[in-house]
Amino acid sequence: MNQHALALKFHSFSPQYALSLSNFTLHSPNPLQFRVPNVSSSPVSLRSRRSAADVSPVRYTDVSSSSSIGSLGGTGGVVVAEKPIDVATLGNLCVDIVLSVDELPPNSRGERKALMDELSLSPPDKKYWEAGGNCNMAIAAARLGLRCVAIGHVGDEIYGEFLLDVLHEEGIGTVALDGVAANAKDATSFCETLICWVLVDPLQRHGFCSRADFKEEPAFSWITDLSDEVKMAIRQSKVIFCNGYDFDDFSPSFIMSTVDYATKVGTAIFFDPGPRGKSLSKGTPDERRALSHFFRMSDVLLLTSEEAESLTGIKNPVKAGQEILRNGKGTKWVIVKMGPKGSVLVTKSSVSVAPAFKVEVVDTVGCGDSFVAAIALGYIRDMPLVNTLTIANAVGAATAMGCGAGRNVAKRHHVVDLIKASKLNDEESLLKELLAENPETPKVNLLSKGMRKEGSNKQQIEIISTEKVVSELLPELELGRCCVKASS
Repeated sequence: MNQHALALKFHSFSPQYALSLSNFTLHSPNPLQFRVPNVSSSPVSLRSRRSAADVSPVRYTDVSSSSSIGSLGGTGGVVVAEKPIDVATLGNLCVDIVLSVDELPPNSRGERKALMDELSLSPPDKKYWEAGGNCNMAIAAARLGLRCVAIGHVGDEIYGEFLLDVLHEEGIGTVALDGVAANAKDATSFCETLICWVLVDPLQRHGFCSRADFKEEPAFSWITDLSDEVKMAIRQSKVIFCNGYDFDDFSPSFIMSTVDYATKVGTAIFFDPGPRGKSLSKGTPDERRALSHFFRMSDVLLLTSEEAESLTGIKNPVKAGQEILRNGKGTKWVIVKMGPKGSVLVTKSSVSVAPAFKVEVVDTVGCGDSFVAAIALGYIRDMPLVNTLTIANAVGAATAMGCGAGRNVAKRHHVVDLIKASKLNDEESLLKELLAENPETPKVNLLSKGMRKEGSNKQQIEIISTEKVVSELLPELELGRCCVKASS
């Protein structure tokens, strides 16, 4: 296993760059160093998608033989010097083609299929193309300074080349998930890059069409095993992010084996069921089993307030989060996203609350993906919980100020501007809503510009001032600047 090469690509900050074996050092105007311990195992070579003649090989030391894979910090964050990759995303790599239409696609399955087939006859101009799916999370995370790898399948055609080029330009590595499609009914179709047609009507409402909507089995059901390269990428990552759309790509058994392997090697699992969560909870026995496995084994679960209520039958986000924690085996954080109100992070010992930033919303596509990227940043760097929520709210809000996802997700300088301004929505109504039913929470941490809030006899409400959080977050964002493409 140690002799396999990972096909990762990293953005070059200058024509000459390299990563050294012992220090994982990026030679650029602003070098970033990851300390990787020297262990007696074979080094792993990672090559850029550019030719070997153009780019020096990227190398780090395989730490699979190390007994210390990682440890948890005081707030549940990961402290893992042995894992040089911050975040790996699993599957859901697609190209969004965004088109303006007079009306959204019909509800009829047959009519939608006919429309998609008609749209697919000739590729639209590239100005309408955008990286989609888990690319959104990876791009947002990379812009925050995290070193990211996208694990998935893309085809060997113009859409696949486009997707790889976008990820390359954003400094994101890729690891191919491959299998044998010889038994597929239509091998060419099964191996193509996934395309999602994003149709926008004059009222800025969105409709979506992709071939995954019309398949009886996952798009890449022929991928059945984790290759050595994929296992190594997971093992070398601090966090692996999965979402409900992975069930459109892979079989439930493949997904469960990925979760089990990540657990085995000490890689934290982040799971966001998204809109697919509700249908999966009523899906096939295998889908329900895999979904339950995610909820038991994930370190961090992310849901909207509607999703949390749908899954637990509990309307109050705090009580719903506490119920999910009770049923989880490895769950440390449950994060409930409440849109323009803000967000709440529930652990077994505390609740942290951060109101949303006041912004003019242009488009909410990609906001959730951007939000989870910042949650990963806070988790990996072991930030205080309220700080983690605050930066996540800021990144989500910065994305909402733009149009579309992919390369349009939040840029770092927009996040910095929002945090500096600290214009927050009302925390009083948010706090009352969360604590209305007096959930038995010994400690509540609240981001606020105000003074101490009143809680029940069982609740201790600690005010975390915005000034304090801002003073701590800005250096974190500056720390990430040296490894982010200079997009700001």
